[in-house]
Amino acid sequence: MLSKINHIGVAVTSLEEALPFYRDSLGMTFSGTEEVPSQLVRVAFLSVGESKIELLEPTSPESPVAKFLEKNGPGVHHVAYGVEDIEAAIASLVAKGTRMIDAVPRNGAHGARIAFIHPKSSGGVLTELCEAGHHSH
Repeated sequence: MLSKINHIGVAVTSLEEALPFYRDSLGMTFSGTEEVPSQLVRVAFLSVGESKIELLEPTSPESPVAKFLEKNGPGVHHVAYGVEDIEAAIASLVAKGTRMIDAVPRNGAHGARIAFIHPKSSGGVLTELCEAGHHSH
């Protein structure tokens, strides 16, 4: 069902403050920022090999990432796995009794379609399924 680790989401209070560490100190390839209105975040993408790190900065106090930062401070927010067919993946998980936050995929960054698995079903790790958009890289 899963094809690869698509990205690891890291919650940060400020993209501007967090970027230099990943881009300059670690030497990751920075490929720009994007606002994701459905998630109330601005994201910055950095590549390392085939995987990406997605820095998440909340754009509103109502953002799930803002609530995460309040509770936990900056750090790993979620792990996203690539899937070929997100509807089939959701159906398979639900059939196995997995609790979904998103029973229906929604739009994510880079034209991807995404769905989150409830952390109560995944040992406390917020887990995202990610079907690549046609113009994604």
